Amino acid sequence: MSVPPPSKHQLALMIWLAVFPTLVVLNLSLGRVIADLAVVPRTFVLATAAVPVVIYGLMPQLHRLRARLLTSG
Repeated sequence: MSVPPPSKHQLALMIWLAVFPTLVVLNLSLGRVIADLAVVPRTFVLATAAVPVVIYGLMPQLHRLRARLLTSG
């Protein structure tokens, strides 16, 4: 059975579920290292680390989980 792509609302939730914990972990692990940076460079470092984790690591897993949930009924 083919699973349709997520709606905008589902995709927004999936992105939030991936981005929020990733940023929390990065802030906890890199917080002291980047604390002295200005806001823009600090944000750049966090985004540069977070985007690959979210796109290549977490989003594929969330898409697979969503497909399993939709087809297990």
